[in-house]
Amino acid sequence: MEYQEAKEKFISTWGSLGSLWGINKAMAQIQALLFISTHPLSMEDIMEDLKISRGNTSMNLRQLMDWGIVTKVLVSGERKEFFTTEKDVQELARIVAKERSRREIRPVIKVLEDVSTIKDDGTEKTKELIKQTKALNQLTQDLDILMNKMVNQKQNWLTKSVLKLMK
Repeated sequence: MEYQEAKEKFISTWGSLGSLWGINKAMAQIQALLFISTHPLSMEDIMEDLKISRGNTSMNLRQLMDWGIVTKVLVSGERKEFFTTEKDVQELARIVAKERSRREIRPVIKVLEDVSTIKDDGTEKTKELIKQTKALNQLTQDLDILMNKMVNQKQNWLTKSVLKLMK
């Protein structure tokens, strides 16, 4: 396999996997392109390489920057904006896990807390709803705590955390 074919296959596959970590295909493809790039890329470079519109590129770069995965960099002598991404796979996984907790898990915990504190009218269905939402809330909080402990391990957090769990 030649470089161009391998590059396209990697970007396409990474784009498809994006939904697993909570981002859309174009966001994941932009991040993948930046991830394998040897130097920062301009918006025009990204648009040309991925064959996507300026609006799509701009919106997705902004979202990737909101996630803390992509950053703007200054390139001496250039007026354009250039972008790069976190290159350390462990750190990238840590950032994504932390952001998913903030965006997805914590709002669910809030809803489960609200629902599990409804007024108990003494009926069987209300008692069951309270019981099950409290149990689910506790499980979700425990998983969030576990994830936060893992992501707070700075170096090789995933490997260290898995090894600790196996002991």
